[in-house]
Amino acid sequence: MSDDASKFLGGILGDISSRSAYAQIGIGAAAGWATGFATMKVGKFAAFAIGGGIILMEIAHQEGVIEIDWSKICRKLDKVTDKVEEAVTGQEKSWVDKAERSLDRKLDRAEELLRNKTKKAKKWYSSLIGDENGPKINDLHIFLTAFVGGVALGIASS
Repeated sequence: MSDDASKFLGGILGDISSRSAYAQIGIGAAAGWATGFATMKVGKFAAFAIGGGIILMEIAHQEGVIEIDWSKICRKLDKVTDKVEEAVTGQEKSWVDKAERSLDRKLDRAEELLRNKTKKAKKWYSSLIGDENGPKINDLHIFLTAFVGGVALGIASS
């Protein structure tokens, strides 16, 4: 903070405890309001940025623009989880526990492939959105787009 700014704030606030109770309440309320207002603005921006990023990444994944290596993500999460558990409990994971977790993941993957979820998803997508060539806009899509836009504007303007 510059010298001028610190002198300005020092002149306004000074020693708050020497002021009247009404002045203390006013200064506290104003500082609380300013802090809350700034926090809400930063929080909204962060929520929109993070949420929008997640949504854009999911859309890019669905459209085939990016490919997510879920097994690599799971391996990294396992390493982080192991470190956190070791820090909390003080005991390192045994190789049996690690092998069990790996086997569970492989069995889950095999089960998913056996169920052939991609065919079900394509069938559902086609019946709800359109056909294999892409989406077909209908009244529901227009309403939902307008509704989501209105909610976003309402949240952003509050």
